[in-house]
Amino acid sequence: MNPISPRVLLIRGMLAGLLAGVAAFLVAYVLGESKVDAAIAIEEAGAAAAHEHAEEGPVSRALQATAGLGTGTLLYGVALGGIAALVFCYALGRLGRFGPRATAALVSGGLFLTVNLVPFLKYPANPPAVGDPDTVVRRTTLFVLMIALSLLLAAGALILGRRLAPSLGNWNASVVASLGFVVTVGIAYALLPGINEVPADFPAALIWQFRLASLGIQVALWTTFGLAFGFLAERAIAPAAAPQEAVQPTS
Repeated sequence: MNPISPRVLLIRGMLAGLLAGVAAFLVAYVLGESKVDAAIAIEEAGAAAAHEHAEEGPVSRALQATAGLGTGTLLYGVALGGIAALVFCYALGRLGRFGPRATAALVSGGLFLTVNLVPFLKYPANPPAVGDPDTVVRRTTLFVLMIALSLLLAAGALILGRRLAPSLGNWNASVVASLGFVVTVGIAYALLPGINEVPADFPAALIWQFRLASLGIQVALWTTFGLAFGFLAERAIAPAAAPQEAVQPTS
């Protein structure tokens, strides 16, 4: 059993999430903000063609791109860091003979796959000026549903792999479970409705640059979290395990 308290790992997970949020903010600011500005310029040009004057919102664009973006990414990183730390507490020792760093890497990669990549491939992010405002609720609901399905299918694949391991071996069971996950995700993709609200005259290059930047933000966040939390978790677990290993029964 893991000798360390989940509370200790939760705090370290949130700290690692904070560092991951900083990395995500830097990537978002460097790679994403220019794409957002370009999309906003297209949106404002269309609004100017329809109206003589477009009022600026209550929050300036400069504040949104700095303090607003930074606050959002940091809070997002801390929240996900805490959740990932709890998943790590459950996964440690149950995924095989992996140490804290390897388990943290597996948890980070698995959460990136299920929470970000799988939903992204079905419902990719779009910049401003893309999407019908009247369908926001529907689009959000479908995206959240895709996340939930991805998590459930991943959990099912893990259970399947563990049950097949005694008869097929760890490698073959992992292959079968992975194929099952891919197939069921493909079925979910086929059953869920698609969304295509990109205007015909919107630059395709800008769409894909924005989507790649969005995906890059998540890659930076989960990579930073996996490395930072693996380091912090190992330093927390090793001292807690050392006293138990040092106690030897006397004859």
